[in-house]
Amino acid sequence: MATGRKEIEAALWRGANTFRGAIDAANYKDYILPMLFVKYLSDTYLQRVDELKKQYDNPVRLERAIVRLPFVIRERQSFSWLYTNRYSDNLGELINVALRGIEDDNPSLFTGIFRNIDFNSEAMLGNHSQKNTRLRELLEDFESLDLRPSAIEPEEGKVAADTIGDAYEYMIGQFASQAGKKAGSFFTPSEVSELIARIVDPKISDTIYDPTCGSGSLLIKTGNTAKEKENDLIKSLALYGQEMNGSSWSMAKMNMFLHQIMDARIYWGDTLANPLHLDSDGNLMQFDVIVSNMPFSQDKWAAGFNNSSSMAGNGREFKMEAALDRYHRFDWGVPPASKGDWAFLLHMIASLRSGGRIAAVVPHGVLFRGASEGRIRQAVIEKNLLDAVIGLPANLFYGTSIPACIIVFKKNRNRDDVLFIDASGRDEQGNLRYKKDKNQNRLEQKHIDDIVAAYHNRLDVGKFARVAGVDEIRANEYNLNITRYVDTLEDDEQVDLNQTKANIRKIKAELAEVEAEMARYLDELGL
Repeated sequence: MATGRKEIEAALWRGANTFRGAIDAANYKDYILPMLFVKYLSDTYLQRVDELKKQYDNPVRLERAIVRLPFVIRERQSFSWLYTNRYSDNLGELINVALRGIEDDNPSLFTGIFRNIDFNSEAMLGNHSQKNTRLRELLEDFESLDLRPSAIEPEEGKVAADTIGDAYEYMIGQFASQAGKKAGSFFTPSEVSELIARIVDPKISDTIYDPTCGSGSLLIKTGNTAKEKENDLIKSLALYGQEMNGSSWSMAKMNMFLHQIMDARIYWGDTLANPLHLDSDGNLMQFDVIVSNMPFSQDKWAAGFNNSSSMAGNGREFKMEAALDRYHRFDWGVPPASKGDWAFLLHMIASLRSGGRIAAVVPHGVLFRGASEGRIRQAVIEKNLLDAVIGLPANLFYGTSIPACIIVFKKNRNRDDVLFIDASGRDEQGNLRYKKDKNQNRLEQKHIDDIVAAYHNRLDVGKFARVAGVDEIRANEYNLNITRYVDTLEDDEQVDLNQTKANIRKIKAELAEVEAEMARYLDELGL
């Protein structure tokens, strides 16, 4: 029986049900998604070995061919071996050993990918008996799922890797919807990813970077948009990412592999204090396209720069200074310690190649907050880097209900104006420019198309889009609040003064009649 996306999603939901009520929803992904990954590796490796056995009769040549496979899964690391031993008293330990073995035997692909996951944790999975029961059930949830490449039935216009990868991302989104405030750090809603990808308009030849890549969904969507646009589903992508959260980094690595993006460079670390994508001279790498759904207003963003023992010894409180950054990212200004938005944006600008473009999701405070942020904003505008500001509906992102916007930068622009778009209101017919859902608002395809068209056309559209010159922005003291440029107020209803006067006369006459009748009643009562 062929395996489609629905079958994969069904197995993932079975896994979710196994853990529901037992552990926090934000932690489901740390156990369910790696188990899907191990099942995929095991089934894929098994099929490739079987194919080689049919091809080679000579044991020596067969062994040489097996060694040349992209990765190896030994018997005691395989899903089938774990399933056979699912009643073992030390099941959690067996799974941990299998995962570490996969890492050790495939260092170029999987080093550290499971380091943040402990299948033997009683603190997370319950006491010894409860833990064994849940892990056994998890193995049983996936046992019937056939993930051999030959068994995968891709959707029209897609390849087998898309089927597994899309199901994986779907479940990341589902876990994010259940994880509340913890979700924003690892997942960007798919419609926002599509919108950003279409705005930066990537090409297959572009280098694409996400400095806060989470689970990698935005990065993958941007790369796949280039492939789809150029009708080339074969050519490899130059994808680069960095992520500080270990669990999210692991998801990103697995996500890339499941989408068969084998050469993506996804690093684990603090992008601001320790950027890891450097050129041969030790400077920041330069990229054609940068996309990001960064942490909103991150507190203590500069903590990683505080490595001075003298500062700690003299009792002075640490204060970030531009000179502490060897890459000169904060020469235009140092963002406040409690809000790292502009720190990430300045890192992106410093990492952007000439002719490159950035699209990043930011909170609205980035547009108007003063002090050092105001000075940075002024410098960015005066250097003609700001291309567009796109306001999005509230309650669009997992983990926060506040409205956000997409801010777009370009290096070496051939124009000196800024486009403002407000996609949080209504269109000319009075329809919302987004869809209200029970728990979260969404952008549908028409809404995305309208925003993309407005961005590329750069024409004034009433209550939706407007191009503003730099002189106007200067006059507004570099405040980029969208309502200063796009009139979103509803038109006041026209008042018919003659009709209003007639209504007042009528009301007065009726009131006089009521008062006269009341006086008559009082007189009859002798009052």
